[in-house]
Amino acid sequence: MAWYAVGDIQGCLDPLRRLLDGLGFDPAHDRLLAVGDLVNRGPASLETLRWLRGLGPAFDAVLGNHDLHLLAVAAGKQRAHPKDTLAPVLRATDRDELLLWLRHRPLLIEAQGFVLVHAGIPPQWTLAEAKRHAAEVTQVLRDTPDALLGALYGDRPDWNPALVGPARWRAIVNAFTRMRFCTPQGVLDLNTKTGPNQPPPGMLPWYAHAERHTKSVPLVFGHWAALDGADCGPNLFPLDTGCGWGRRLRVLHLEARRYHHTSCRDQIGTPPGGSE
Repeated sequence: MAWYAVGDIQGCLDPLRRLLDGLGFDPAHDRLLAVGDLVNRGPASLETLRWLRGLGPAFDAVLGNHDLHLLAVAAGKQRAHPKDTLAPVLRATDRDELLLWLRHRPLLIEAQGFVLVHAGIPPQWTLAEAKRHAAEVTQVLRDTPDALLGALYGDRPDWNPALVGPARWRAIVNAFTRMRFCTPQGVLDLNTKTGPNQPPPGMLPWYAHAERHTKSVPLVFGHWAALDGADCGPNLFPLDTGCGWGRRLRVLHLEARRYHHTSCRDQIGTPPGGSE
């Protein structure tokens, strides 16, 4: 059995299947995990969801901001963006089954000694705290999705453990699915989408803070296409290599800690720095 983790697929099913075929991936024996953003930007969001769901217990994923956006649009809580490529999912005869399956994906996965999240874990959170916060939002999304999806959008409030209800859930979701730069206390800048060497004043990439509590945890994450998979330091495994922008799709073989790539030049996208 081999365990793999894949970066932001974003509806680019052909490169995913090509890469997995080259690795000899067999869902009868192997396992595939994804760091979120399964859909949007690429040409095959519907086919991607169907294929991944069809893998059954051989696959799981954390939710990314594009996955949550799809759920919010489908629930009538948000308007579709002009650049979205989600219409085939929303029109599909099996949309309800696919969306239910997507809604039951978590925000954090532990597997084979690794922790997978979409964007990262704020520096002030311990792993135990991150797991509790992820589980809290996951439960709300599964049991009372409208309560979360109706309050999903907005850059504030900043995280405070005293937050309750929708404001608390939004702060947790922003951290797990939208974070790039932040202060040591986890105050987020959710507008800057440049590479890590151009931080806003007083901020650093979330993973670069000296007192980050999860330094000893092997973290697998996506979301930040401008990183292009660059080395971020020990125990950090960035997987977003810009497949949705026509660059590469990256897979990490967990046991070997080895990356594999395939080209995504035939996919549809907009250069980094555009809309999330």
